[in-house]
Amino acid sequence: MFEINDIEKLINKIDLPMLLKVAKNSAQIGNKILKNNYNKIQTITSKGRKGDLVTNVDLEVENKIKEYLSEKTPNISINAEESGKLNKSSELTWCIDPLDGTTNYSHGYPFFGTSIGLVYKNTPILGAISIPYLNELYSACIGEGSYCNDNKLKVSNPSKLADSLLVTGFSYDRFETEDNNYAEFCYLTHKTRGVRRGGAAAIDLAFVAAGKVDGYWERGLEVWDLAAGAIIVKEAGGIISDYPSGEFNLSSGRILACSPSLEDELKKELDNVSPFKKNLYTQKT
Repeated sequence: MFEINDIEKLINKIDLPMLLKVAKNSAQIGNKILKNNYNKIQTITSKGRKGDLVTNVDLEVENKIKEYLSEKTPNISINAEESGKLNKSSELTWCIDPLDGTTNYSHGYPFFGTSIGLVYKNTPILGAISIPYLNELYSACIGEGSYCNDNKLKVSNPSKLADSLLVTGFSYDRFETEDNNYAEFCYLTHKTRGVRRGGAAAIDLAFVAAGKVDGYWERGLEVWDLAAGAIIVKEAGGIISDYPSGEFNLSSGRILACSPSLEDELKKELDNVSPFKKNLYTQKT
């Protein structure tokens, strides 16, 4: 995260309310496409890793968002999941996930959305996440709070980890590495009221901001997974850090997001868990 002087300079240099409006519009551009193509996908292909999919819908939504952003903010760089980076002479970058939860969407599982985050010097400053199946739009701008539609958000305040509901996910490299979050999932399932696995990181973060879940941790994520959700959690009063501890770094691909009341206990418990050996969950030969 950057220093307060950087924030003040940024606010004086750019029109944050206008950019937040652009982010919210961008996040909703694909809603009609996503709804119309739900259970009607034309093509599904793998990007090389098991479970890492792309559909014709991802590509169509991303192209429309990029066209809109290029028209409204032509000088701001773009980093999009499917098409990569489009660099401009700007310290600002739009991070686009056109369809977060592609695997869910391709199976007709209604947990998916679109995430648009604006990053300044590797730090999220505003963002929007649209969840069309729920008709919800989450948004936040630095210093201005977080919202779902027109309702202001605040993270939950459980008194202890045992009273919490958590959410997590498993990165695509879980098939190659033992450091894959299986052990943490099992361990914290027994320490809490439960751990959910939604399959869409941006939505998981939005739900932390809304107090629907009390904490979220994951590794192996990309900047477009985190950029919008991180600022939405932070502006809702939540804690974001590296996982399980340390200062949040957008490029690390790791995040712990939670209620302040859980921060110390959750970090301590996560730090106590050692990964499972593969022979515990794969067929022995």
